Amino acid sequence: MAAFRRQVLDCCRLFPLTWARMARETPCLGERKTTTASLLRKLTTASSGGDLEELSCAGSNKYVKEPECRTNLVQCVLEKQRTPVDRGSLELEKVTSSLLDMGFSDAHVNELLSIRPGANPQQLLDIISEFMLLGLNPEPVCVALKKSPQLLKLSIMQMKKRSIYLRKLGLGEGKLKRVLHCCPEVFTMHQRDIDDIVQVLKEKCLFTVQQVTSILHRCPSVLREEPRELEYKFQYAYFRMGVKQLDIVRSEFLQYSMTKIKQRHVYLERLGRYQTPDKKGQTQIPNPLLKDILRVSEAEFLARTARSSVEEFEVFKKLLAREEDEESESGLSDDKSASLGEDEEDEEDEEEQL
Repeated sequence: MAAFRRQVLDCCRLFPLTWARMARETPCLGERKTTTASLLRKLTTASSGGDLEELSCAGSNKYVKEPECRTNLVQCVLEKQRTPVDRGSLELEKVTSSLLDMGFSDAHVNELLSIRPGANPQQLLDIISEFMLLGLNPEPVCVALKKSPQLLKLSIMQMKKRSIYLRKLGLGEGKLKRVLHCCPEVFTMHQRDIDDIVQVLKEKCLFTVQQVTSILHRCPSVLREEPRELEYKFQYAYFRMGVKQLDIVRSEFLQYSMTKIKQRHVYLERLGRYQTPDKKGQTQIPNPLLKDILRVSEAEFLARTARSSVEEFEVFKKLLAREEDEESESGLSDDKSASLGEDEEDEEDEEEQL
């Protein structure tokens, strides 16, 4: 009986110790329910005389490792956040590699990327790809983009539409190189303005389709001119100088300014070295070729064609400018474009009557 009482007392002393240890080892609220079951097993073992300290140590090792796993997980997430993928750099690298594959040199690539530093590299690549499809080489593409950076603002759809339109005009397969070099805004100007120039060449100047293509290829600067000024330039060549369409195309006459044309032509006329052909295309003296009038330097023109001095030509240019100013003030030049042909015909009729 006495032995039974001692056993009961020992159990009573163990219960407070067990509950105290359980309180220390119990994790925060919200942990898994398996923790409670484990602690109850410890309590049962302790009440039956087992080694509570050993079990407690085993259980505590389990709960020491758990925060370590959580810490490792957080560290992995933070590492991923610290090393994000630089998509911009990858895209730039891809575009650079593509440009090099197209035949652009490292210097070309650096120039292209520095034209508009904030531009989208992929858009740059798309624009250049369209130019390459038109038969252009890397060098003229670089020159055109440097001359006209607004080309990089075009959308791919705009580029494709303009490319199709230029092909219809015959400006493709290598012919666009000169056009793009002299007039890169051919891709950015309104199509209506190009249509107006083409219409003048076809309907007012009576050039054939092939001749129009040749003019746009050889003299792309005509795209910058006003339609009326272009028509007047043609009429001056046709009626005043007696030059026909074929010679206008071959000599690239339309690329020269009216100032230069008038100065050299009128100077030769007043020197008696140029005559306007009659209706049959005949003259009393042989006229110099257009290339010897316009396609040479001023020094060569004076020495070989005009056979005159620089001083005389300078004086003549001042007198001619004064005459044109007087005509402009009196209003005589308002209807030049319409009256050139009629004046020539009247003069020829008077000569025949005499």
